[in-house]
Amino acid sequence: MNRLQKKALATALFACWSGCAAALSEEEELALVYGDKETVSIATGSKQPLRRAPAVASVITAADIAATGAKDLDEVLETVPGIHVSRSPVRYASIIIIRGIGGGGPTNPQVLLLQNGIPLTTMYNGDKGAAWNGVPLENIARIEIIRGPGSALYGADAYSGVINIITKTAAESAGTQYGFRAGSFNSRDGWVQHGGNWGEVEVAAYLRVGSTDGIKETIRADAQSANDIKYGTAASLAPGSVNTGYNAVDGSLDLSLDKWRLRSSYKMRDKLQTGAGISSALDPTSLGRTENLLTDLSWNDPQFAQDWSAGATASALYYILTYPDNVMLLPPGATVGPVGSPTYFPDGMIGGPNQWEREFRFSGFATYSGFENHSLRFGAGHDNLDMYKTRTNKNYTLSATGVPINPGPVLDYTGIQPHILPHLRRVDYVVAQDEWNFAKDWSMTAGVRHDRYSDFGGTTNPRLALVWDATLDLTAKLLYGQAFRAPSFNEQYGINPVVNGNPNLKPETMRTLEAAFAWQARRDTQVNLSLFRYDMHDIIRPVANPAPAVGTTYQNVGSQHGSGMELEAVWEAGRTLRVSGNYAYQQSIDEASGRDAGYAPHHHLYARADWRVGGDWLLSPQINRVVDRRRAAGDTRPAVPDYTTFDVTARTADTYRQWDLAVSVRNLFDADVREPSLAPGTAIPDDLPMAPRSLWLQTVYKL
Repeated sequence: MNRLQKKALATALFACWSGCAAALSEEEELALVYGDKETVSIATGSKQPLRRAPAVASVITAADIAATGAKDLDEVLETVPGIHVSRSPVRYASIIIIRGIGGGGPTNPQVLLLQNGIPLTTMYNGDKGAAWNGVPLENIARIEIIRGPGSALYGADAYSGVINIITKTAAESAGTQYGFRAGSFNSRDGWVQHGGNWGEVEVAAYLRVGSTDGIKETIRADAQSANDIKYGTAASLAPGSVNTGYNAVDGSLDLSLDKWRLRSSYKMRDKLQTGAGISSALDPTSLGRTENLLTDLSWNDPQFAQDWSAGATASALYYILTYPDNVMLLPPGATVGPVGSPTYFPDGMIGGPNQWEREFRFSGFATYSGFENHSLRFGAGHDNLDMYKTRTNKNYTLSATGVPINPGPVLDYTGIQPHILPHLRRVDYVVAQDEWNFAKDWSMTAGVRHDRYSDFGGTTNPRLALVWDATLDLTAKLLYGQAFRAPSFNEQYGINPVVNGNPNLKPETMRTLEAAFAWQARRDTQVNLSLFRYDMHDIIRPVANPAPAVGTTYQNVGSQHGSGMELEAVWEAGRTLRVSGNYAYQQSIDEASGRDAGYAPHHHLYARADWRVGGDWLLSPQINRVVDRRRAAGDTRPAVPDYTTFDVTARTADTYRQWDLAVSVRNLFDADVREPSLAPGTAIPDDLPMAPRSLWLQTVYKL
């Protein structure tokens, strides 16, 4: 070649390389905005692109959490389309309402909460338990959420949705950092976090200690106020403030070596106050203590054999809830029972429901990819769910009709008239699933899980998902699934003057049909839309006992159907501005009354802007609007008032001399936010007041 030919060839090769590089860069950029690099594992049990997951799923990263300025898990979940976090009067525990399902009770068993894939369900109430007040966020790498049924993969209680909290590994928390946060309500938290290596073992460790006095918003009237009117007494402590303080300790340790991982976490809430009261009567003196210890050992081999991968997990969960000095169910001077012959409690009506639980779970799975265009997954497991100890302290007995009588000193009634006895439940299950790419741009996921319970028998739950990459810009999904909620131990075996258990209960069931679309409207704009319709049957509700007995008993009597939509969008307006938001609509009908099921907002709007200011700070204002919450059947009060809250968070965009700083103002304009109290509203007629305007400061030092 002469010099001219060499120059021409070099120019051609450079042009070809430049064009290929540009094409690759464009493809990678499209993959990024489409979400191919944002993966999710909660939908099938294996990692895959979020936009092609056979479920309506959301992923919240640690960066998203930081931008919201959230202090705990509840504030993060409120930003997810279709989810609203309400409150129970009992300890002001969070009630996670998904698509209109979950309101109307003091507990929240319709949502399955996982930590690193391990269920955190406590057996007494069938929900996440009391240790999850104020869940910290510093050790969370990401949160994966399914809105809709998940029982075909996760079994019981994956009913209205599944939330999986994934904690940070050594790589995600590399180095050592110290953090401190302080703010309104005399709240303060300090933590230390470390990620590194100990020889060949990867180590991640986290410890956080904190406390808060809690909000002190006023309850004008409570359950004892209604009793005072009925009996002509003056025992109620209302008007008075809610009691939401506690001390907290959270810790975790993650050890990883090759295919093995050992994780352990501990949560403790001490001096846990009772919110609006265990019986919806204000109680400023009673304090509880709850502990949650979870340990799991897992083994995963992605190349176990040719075309095979496999894994296994063993976990142990210990949970306790105790009231060392018992609980003031009704204040001194309270009167209960028939008007003609009531029982007077000069020292108050006192109880002490305490329980200890341990859960052992064993599971294994294998996936096979030897068939062309198929990925088969098989799994099996065994759960040993044991409420092995209970204790009942109280200062009264129950008559044959269930009326509290014989007030006296507080005694241990565990062997005489307990609130519940110990119970053991065993569960065996098998799972099968096939992900089939049956044509270009088309895939189908079919799965089924069968659970066999030692106390109420078996249940089988299938699902089917069709995913179509219609164009480069649009992915469409059609989904069908069934789910169930197992009766809690309290619903089956509880002994209570207000509501009694029923050992003949069956699980609640639900069928859901969904359509979802992921659309790349522009290079800088992503839009997602989901539509859903569900039907619930055999809902567990308390039913009045026949006279002369008082109180109620749990029965499978309810049915409910609902429908709605969720719309979300993300606009990358430029290198310094990102705008995101979502809107959700739902309507849920109680079939017995033909009326709205109540409690959940019909319209929910959320929006946030992340604006990089001056290169050093990230400013994130956000708005949350909750509209049109109806009352349940039998509740004649006006609809729950709408509200709009504005929050603003400013934080350092880059570490400044190893320091990160953040300041956040929540409910900037001091909106009057209230969550609905339970129907018919005689217990707390003015609903549950939420936090006013608050200010928070945070600093983190990284070594």
